[in-house]
Amino acid sequence: QVQLVESGGGLVQPGGSLRLSCAVSGNGFSFKAMGWYRQTPGKQREAVAVTSGGSTNYASSVKGRFTISRDNAKNTVYLQMNSLKPEDTAVYYCMINTWSREYWGQGTQVTVSS
Repeated sequence: QVQLVESGGGLVQPGGSLRLSCAVSGNGFSFKAMGWYRQTPGKQREAVAVTSGGSTNYASSVKGRFTISRDNAKNTVYLQMNSLKPEDTAVYYCMINTWSREYWGQGTQVTVSS
């Protein structure tokens, strides 16, 4: 069974950095797409960074500040977030898309506040 477990969220001051991790198990770390999404109360979940087919797309609001990556040896997907802003506050979710379906993690809270 495929499982995704996020970690690394927390409280950070504006201008600070966080690195989110998403540990993937159950499918040999094989997928055609991976991504990070975020959601705030009352709003739809939005894509932050998605890698598919060898290319990566970032939301315009995070471009130049966030970087998605993967470590095949650790079966982990990362989201490096720099120069954080209060508007980045949200629950962040990891997603992988295999050749049969999407899988999601449980989410990790990121709060940017002084």
